[in-house]
Amino acid sequence: AKLKKKHVCPLLLYFAQVDRKPNFILMIVDDMGIGDVGCYGNDTIRTPNIDRLASEGVKLNQHIAAAPLCTPSRAAFLTGRYALRSGMGSTGRVQVLLFLGGSGGLPPNETTFAKRLQQQGYTTGLVGKWHLGVNCERRGDHCHHPNQHGFSYFYGMPFTLFNDCVSGEGTDVLADLQHTLRNLSLMLGLGLVTLVRVILFLLVWLTITVWYVPFVLLPTWNCIIMRNQEVVEQPMTVETLPQRLLGEAQNFIKRNADRPFLLIFSLLHVHVPLFETPGFAGRSRHGRYGDNMEEMDWIIGKVTETVDSLGLANNTLMYFTSDHGGHIEDADARGQKGGWNGIYKGGKAMGGWEGGIRVPGIFRWPGRLPAGRVVDEPTSLMDLYPTLKYLAQDTQPDRLLDGYNLMPLLEGAAERSEHEFMLHYCGIYLNAVRWHPPGSDSIFKVHFFTPNFTPPGAGGCYETKVCLCHGDYVTHHNPPLVYDLFHDPSESRPLTRDTEPRFAEILEQTAKAVERHRSTLPQNQAGDSHTASVPNQMSWEKILWRPWLQPCCGTFPFCGCKEDTTHT
Repeated sequence: AKLKKKHVCPLLLYFAQVDRKPNFILMIVDDMGIGDVGCYGNDTIRTPNIDRLASEGVKLNQHIAAAPLCTPSRAAFLTGRYALRSGMGSTGRVQVLLFLGGSGGLPPNETTFAKRLQQQGYTTGLVGKWHLGVNCERRGDHCHHPNQHGFSYFYGMPFTLFNDCVSGEGTDVLADLQHTLRNLSLMLGLGLVTLVRVILFLLVWLTITVWYVPFVLLPTWNCIIMRNQEVVEQPMTVETLPQRLLGEAQNFIKRNADRPFLLIFSLLHVHVPLFETPGFAGRSRHGRYGDNMEEMDWIIGKVTETVDSLGLANNTLMYFTSDHGGHIEDADARGQKGGWNGIYKGGKAMGGWEGGIRVPGIFRWPGRLPAGRVVDEPTSLMDLYPTLKYLAQDTQPDRLLDGYNLMPLLEGAAERSEHEFMLHYCGIYLNAVRWHPPGSDSIFKVHFFTPNFTPPGAGGCYETKVCLCHGDYVTHHNPPLVYDLFHDPSESRPLTRDTEPRFAEILEQTAKAVERHRSTLPQNQAGDSHTASVPNQMSWEKILWRPWLQPCCGTFPFCGCKEDTTHT
């Protein structure tokens, strides 16, 4: 009887799917470079499962993230709109959310494709990383939480994996400020010993509070696991996360095999700190980073295996990408910890340079999408929103979107992308514009400013570890730097009026595109004001830690619990 059930169930599922809306499984990796994947040219890191998705589906060769950093890129991905439109673009040093106890995040009134699919009857889930905020005014209001943004189920990190989560890996959060506050507390402490004054005592107490509580206890505050709105582990056990997240993703698929579902599997790989899973440690030819890539590929394979074993493949659109390019400045004595961006210049946090925004884009849907198709046209992570809407037969009115339905390109019904122009932001600052002229293979990119690499002559911002978008950290160009990506994908040979007959036209057409784009923004946003009518979610006021907003397992500040994983 058991054998009969195993053979019949997939068949029943197949007939049940004939008139059913398709399922969507979107797998997004963290900080992975396009050059890390076999089907994008890497011949030393083994990624057979990702490569299989590409051979059985469609591979996009010019797939572009809307931002070169986690928080704004993911906001744009979910909303189909540039992060600036939802207040998720930074104005200064802080470019991503830094504390779970901050009040910034994806605004509650924003619309994600998950919300739209819920309205179409989809069961929706997010497993893994969120990094778009939790609370607004009080602990437990969950205004930014995935459950408020269209996900009926959430399991994972409401923040992101970062070095502070693992002892001995250092810190990623305002390291210089931490160093200053720590030294100040020590100096005041020594003064207290010699002067014994009440005012000095209060200063010592204040300094230690400002430094020790939010920073030294960061693993407790930021490194947590939530199941829906409940904190189930604080601080989390990092070593077992890959297996737990994979199990949750597989179980979500199995639970919802008989109904239309959306699953975003937002992997913690390959962001630092790198995992050291025994089954993968030391297996690759590229140290810990290569080990993590091969573990991540194995996880992708297990998800694909689950879909296929349930008979869901022919009614499931599977998608694989990275939120932005690899972090090339990240290395230690044990080797490179960030990804490789292939032939493309720059990487994570480097504005419009191609290495920070060109990412893998792979779609598999047997029976619907042609196997082995390759698309060289410009596409965007923002295109997922209108594509899923179309496939879910959502025809209700929507606000202005910056993405386009990809299905004509994916199916081969169209050979030309609808993205004639594409804009590249660094924070709230318009960094570059891409133009794909009608009737031409050329793809021109105009850079209005570029980050200053340090030390001089380097290929990244090694002194600050990440590049910044403002002030003395950038160089503005007049006239702008212009490249033709079709002939110069590495952006190594800037065009001039003497070498490019269309030089003046390129500047004119991109300037007009910028003006049309800015006309769709609130007036003070279009003017690059720091006081945009859409509230800025990335200001210091919203970024910094507030104890009354901190998610907590137990009674604050005595937060702590461990998840029972015996069932996993």
